[in-house]
Amino acid sequence: MPEPDQQHQSAPIGIVVNPRAGTDVRRATAAATRVTLEEKINVVRRVVLGARESGACRFVVHHDPHRIVRRATDTIRGIQLEWVGGPVSGSEQDAVDAVRAMREAGCAVVVVLGGDGTNRAAALAWPDLVVVPLSTGTNNAFPVFVEATVAGAAAGHLAVGRVPVDEAAPRAKVVRLRLEGEPEGSSDELALVDAVAVDDPFVGSLELFDPATLRLAVLSRADPAVVGFSGVGGLLDPVSPDEDAGLLVRFGLVGGCQRVLRGPTAPGHYEDLGIAEVRRLVLGEEVVIEGPLLLALDGERKRRLHDGARAVATVRRDGPRVVDVRAVMRRVATPG
Repeated sequence: MPEPDQQHQSAPIGIVVNPRAGTDVRRATAAATRVTLEEKINVVRRVVLGARESGACRFVVHHDPHRIVRRATDTIRGIQLEWVGGPVSGSEQDAVDAVRAMREAGCAVVVVLGGDGTNRAAALAWPDLVVVPLSTGTNNAFPVFVEATVAGAAAGHLAVGRVPVDEAAPRAKVVRLRLEGEPEGSSDELALVDAVAVDDPFVGSLELFDPATLRLAVLSRADPAVVGFSGVGGLLDPVSPDEDAGLLVRFGLVGGCQRVLRGPTAPGHYEDLGIAEVRRLVLGEEVVIEGPLLLALDGERKRRLHDGARAVATVRRDGPRVVDVRAVMRRVATPG
């Protein structure tokens, strides 16, 4: 391990854990995997141990009702924990508040344990966030699947300045939504992976999407190797995170469309989807969504678009900076 003075000079690493990620009703309505508290504790422990071996021993962490971080680090020596945040609400606001505090604390990088929704909350809190998103949620198109020990080591190398952020954490594409005609004070919206317009009466529902209610999807990426709307888009026209493009998919009733796709809309769950239009979007191209409709962002119904209101969606490369763990480790392994 590095000498103590080297440890002291490193910037802190933030760790955000969503205790609810990977536990919602989609375990009953589909075949999504349940991510237990014990698994999350083990992931946090491996992240901290990997970071410590890289010389980063300062961590900014938040409280949660299950004491995940405390249980993960109780027996680890030679680390400093700074606790932020107050009472938890059990909503995404907990992640927003924690990441804002981590920004104020000067964290060089934040490791987020969760799915697309948890990372979306983190990005809302800190637009310039440097993030290692580890998959422990239901919709996992944005997080990466990488061994937590190595993810922690990569975060540590960034925290001590061994690898410059500009070399290993490119900006992610996101979907920005500008709201027009909504009540004064309404804020614009963000989706990391997919913004979907549905004709659904229930805001906040985590039930599966009824294909008959789907209207359109704007995707920042389309990957046939994942589930959800990014996976559906990937089966139609793959768009990688590195490409300067997005994807528009318009849906119709199965009986009224010439093209029907059977796609994985949730883990272990397939649906027949009527496809009315598929086309690539250049960055910044505007897609108008007119109410009354419901906007689902990264798999969760979030915002009702009222009659007479509209949202203008664009795919932009101005999202959080996502750490390429493999690039960091290759850089460290380079001789000299």
